[in-house]
Amino acid sequence: MSDILQKIDGPDDLKGLNLPELKSLATEIRGRIIDTVSKTGGHLAANLGVVELTIALIKAFDLPRDKILWDVSHQAYAYKLLTGRRDRFHTLRQTGGISGFLRRDESRYDAFGAGHSGTTLSAALGMAVARDLRGGTEHIVDVVGDGSLGCGISLEALNNVGTTAKRLIVILNDNEMSIAENVGAFSRHLGQLLANPRYNRWKGSIEHAVIKHMSAGIVRTLRRTYYRIEEAIKALFLRSAIFEEFGIRYVGPVDGHDIRALLSALEVAKHWDRPILLHVVTQKGKGYPFAETEPEIWHGTGQFDPATGKALTKKPHPDYSQIFGDVLQKLAASDERIVAITAAMSAGTGLTEFAKRFPNRFFDVGICEEHAVVFAAGLAAEGLRPVVPVYSTFSQRAVDCVIHDVCLQNLPVLLCLDRAGVVGADGPTHHGVFDIALFRSVPNLVIMQPKDEAEFARMIHSALLWRQPTVLRYPRGHGPGTWIPEQLEKLPLGKAETLQEGREVVFWVLGDMIPLALQTAGLLAEHDVEAGIVNARFVRPLDNELLGKYAKSAQAIVTIENGVRSGGFGSLVQEALLEQDFRGHVLRFGWPDEFVPHGSPAELMEQYGLTPAKIARQILQRLPSRARIEDGG
Repeated sequence: MSDILQKIDGPDDLKGLNLPELKSLATEIRGRIIDTVSKTGGHLAANLGVVELTIALIKAFDLPRDKILWDVSHQAYAYKLLTGRRDRFHTLRQTGGISGFLRRDESRYDAFGAGHSGTTLSAALGMAVARDLRGGTEHIVDVVGDGSLGCGISLEALNNVGTTAKRLIVILNDNEMSIAENVGAFSRHLGQLLANPRYNRWKGSIEHAVIKHMSAGIVRTLRRTYYRIEEAIKALFLRSAIFEEFGIRYVGPVDGHDIRALLSALEVAKHWDRPILLHVVTQKGKGYPFAETEPEIWHGTGQFDPATGKALTKKPHPDYSQIFGDVLQKLAASDERIVAITAAMSAGTGLTEFAKRFPNRFFDVGICEEHAVVFAAGLAAEGLRPVVPVYSTFSQRAVDCVIHDVCLQNLPVLLCLDRAGVVGADGPTHHGVFDIALFRSVPNLVIMQPKDEAEFARMIHSALLWRQPTVLRYPRGHGPGTWIPEQLEKLPLGKAETLQEGREVVFWVLGDMIPLALQTAGLLAEHDVEAGIVNARFVRPLDNELLGKYAKSAQAIVTIENGVRSGGFGSLVQEALLEQDFRGHVLRFGWPDEFVPHGSPAELMEQYGLTPAKIARQILQRLPSRARIEDGG
């Protein structure tokens, strides 16, 4: 069997390959991706779907002079393999290894970094305008998914493309999915185009006669003539494609797994004198039967056996996302006002079963977090109890909507921030470490975090009883495995919980950092330091009464949070202590004022000094009468 991939050290090595070699290369790339992701975890289905498209793009364009942008960029594994990172590909998403996304500081071929959906069309437009202003001739190519085009940022960019840039190539990768199945009018429009049988029969016959047999020597005029005829015939079957209304030339659909057809279409796009969109149809999970059958499940995966598709690690008990979905279903069964909203993340946030059980009270708005929040505000204004689960990192887009549309009007919307804190291998684009700093100063807003599964369930229940905007943040993965009672009690709003009494040092801790505080207190006890531990529960409203009680006797108040220190929970506690004229030390532990790289949470905590020994040592340094603990990790 040939090993073409081992000979590809960079984009130029694709230029001399013929069509059979390119097809063999596609097979090898899929094999390498499956083998690597089975060991490292990562985004599988999306990457398998764009292998031929990636090969065609790199062969057709002159990298890095020409710029290729990948929206979200979690589908760029083949691109990494073909742009000089083949020998490091086994380090994918590992500490110190290559990123699972594109990063400008990782490779000169990564024209624009991305990890959130819908950003690259605006960036590509900016690059195209910069090129035009300096008189450049390079191509700017943006690969954007059909789900991403429904994102508000992409629609805003579309509104400017036709009147702002002279030339821009947009590749619409249409696999009918983002993470979950796409929703909304935009998706339906594309579906109508793909589903019209008369149009597709005509297109198929013409392509077979013209594109499939088009040699490299055929003049450019013939290709242009074909696409002009295609546009005229298309109008007989469908109303003008929406992209034409934005001033963007539309070409397609093209089979995204046919390298010859892709190369021919890209040749047309290269020589078009205004913005052009090439509609490419791909299959998510292509080449791996398990992923083809269930692409949503295989969007992001942990380690697995490639032969059987079985996960190699078993969940010891339900994770927070699953518990969220289970508890919300239970509460919704007895309260018809409860509705759930997702921004294209129903499975990831635990809402799959809720959607099946309560289809009329479940709304998938697509990759539109801002709309999700304002939509929820409208529902709440009419007496419903909307719940919006979203990954913490994606909630950043909706900050203004939370402030202006929810909190200003004091509407009872529950925003559940899944994946709060560091998330591991997905790195800085996905760490949910900024939400406390972003939201903690907003009036009317309740912010809380649970210490375990039982308290998590009580918080969901309580938030739906309060008539206030609420943010509930919780980490990725599993809690300690605490049993959840059948009857959930309402939490006292703004009241913290003392877990361990102590007078010299008192820890004020949020949720998943409590085990770290307990271990640190154990080390301090070995040096006769009495350490108390408070489960803060609430960021807003802060339990100033309990804080004031401990401030009277403690030499040091220590905060630990799975968020940024700058402007975070610790800063809030420190401000409160200043108002109470606290004369002791305040030590704040969390993530530093920098973008935290990818890596396992345990490795990152070690790297940034969030370990019992290192925290205990710093505390003892503030207590001069105490011996110091050696820094042994």
